[in-house]
Amino acid sequence: MRRKRDDDRPRVNNEIRASKVRLIKPDEDHEIVSVERALQIAESFDMDLVEVAPNAKPPVCKVIDFGKFMYEKKKKEKEAKKKQHTIQVKELRFRPTTDDHDLEFKTRHAREFLEGGDKVKATVQFRGRDMLYTEQGEELLQNLAEELSDVSKIESKPTMEGRRMIMVLSPSKD
Repeated sequence: MRRKRDDDRPRVNNEIRASKVRLIKPDEDHEIVSVERALQIAESFDMDLVEVAPNAKPPVCKVIDFGKFMYEKKKKEKEAKKKQHTIQVKELRFRPTTDDHDLEFKTRHAREFLEGGDKVKATVQFRGRDMLYTEQGEELLQNLAEELSDVSKIESKPTMEGRRMIMVLSPSKD
């Protein structure tokens, strides 16, 4: 009974299917040998034969402790995942009659979001008779963009979508 292989796991010992392999020994010495000879050498070091580059001609195998190899591999993957930053879109909502103090307060938040690497979606909501003041809303968004021009760039200019005016700011790459 052969068990199904894990695709992300490299071939080990008897799973290696090539006839000849480039063998890297623990002392960093390498040579091209048959798989049987490579397995004997791995056994003599009391370690495993691990296929590290299966697409090479001939495939590259290394004499190492497989458990330790997998532990190091997972550790590296986890470290790489930590360094990744997913960009989120943070939304700030305004009204055309938003007061200056509220605007400053929200601008400060937008600056923090942009410096943190996130995008900011600024929305001006128009209700009822507010639709008469669309130019005020556009002016408000332009002032916001001007205020944040040192840390951001306009990704999409202010556009009307129904009763909302939307503008997207993204962090500038400095």
